[in-house]
Amino acid sequence: MPNPNKWQAINEFWSSFGLAAYDENSVPAGARLPYITYSASTGAINNMIILSASIWYYSDSWKDISDKADEIAAEIGYGHITIPVEGGYLMITRGTPFAQRMSDEDHAIRRIYINTQAEFLTAH
Repeated sequence: MPNPNKWQAINEFWSSFGLAAYDENSVPAGARLPYITYSASTGAINNMIILSASIWYYSDSWKDISDKADEIAAEIGYGHITIPVEGGYLMITRGTPFAQRMSDEDHAIRRIYINTQAEFLTAH
């Protein structure tokens, strides 16, 4: 099976945490929390870009959503994670700040905003 293109690799990364993941501009009507939304952007080879995401939960507690943010942090680690893509790799590192709790008009909606940096690298 060939490696995914850049867009597919970004979706596969955010979808790998046991929640539905959607491009932030393409959340389907009727999507049910919890889920992840992410910015869909790519860049030229060897250029750093920002990939942000939001984890969304409906809860009266921050525990489950914070655990999910910790899971994502552990997957990236303190270095980086490398994902094969067509013609190279997608390298993802933590951004600063990595995770921020966000408020919502509905006080039962919990959101954690995740900052990552990504770079597309050639396979050669």
